[in-house]
Amino acid sequence: MDPTFWNGFWGNVGHLWWLIFPIMGVAGGAARRWQVMSRERHQRKLETLRLKSELRAAELQARSLAGTPRFGSVKRSAAPASASHDDMLERLFKEHDEITARWLDYELDVAKLIAFPAMSDGRQPLTAAFLRAKKTADNLRPAAADAKVSEQRVSEYLDAVGNYAVAFEVAEHDARRLRDSTFSEDERKRLDRAQHLLKIALDESATQAERQVAYKRVRDELEGLILLSDEAVQVLETKVAGELPRGAA
Repeated sequence: MDPTFWNGFWGNVGHLWWLIFPIMGVAGGAARRWQVMSRERHQRKLETLRLKSELRAAELQARSLAGTPRFGSVKRSAAPASASHDDMLERLFKEHDEITARWLDYELDVAKLIAFPAMSDGRQPLTAAFLRAKKTADNLRPAAADAKVSEQRVSEYLDAVGNYAVAFEVAEHDARRLRDSTFSEDERKRLDRAQHLLKIALDESATQAERQVAYKRVRDELEGLILLSDEAVQVLETKVAGELPRGAA
């Protein structure tokens, strides 16, 4: 090849030597960002595994039910077995209802939904897992504590309630960690405005017109960001209406 070509080529490269610094900076920044993201993913995985382990241990401890063995582990007479059966179901019903009440705290409280939107977002893996566990526990729940169900069915319900409790704790922990980080900057600003307007809508010191306008704007800000259930809307409207003078629409 003509030597003049190489002379010209290296001459041009020599003039562009300064480009190596911004290129190295971009490459270094990308590498550091990848390392940070990798560490965050690893830490999140470890935290989830640790939490699941702790909750599983707590679940197994709770299953002892003050020393009561699991069904089928000890032979009993018919009467004590029946009493234990009813007592076990009563305890499971109580735990089941407590978990559901904690979930409804998020589902029906618009302020909490705005603060922790992942708890109502079925696209989040841990929230979806919780909702599946809830459905399983609800389907396995006997009609009453004295209902005639097999020990196997009670054992399955016991496992389902345990899984329900663990799934809720994990989903709640993740939702509180995420908060609104999955939204864009503009969407987070909308959530902030909705939270501020919600306080006005429920503020006794605000005028009737101010509360009504604030409530409508809350709904507008949340449109397309957070899906409010019909029950949540009804609860919110009841709260807003409760603050309004009697007879106000």
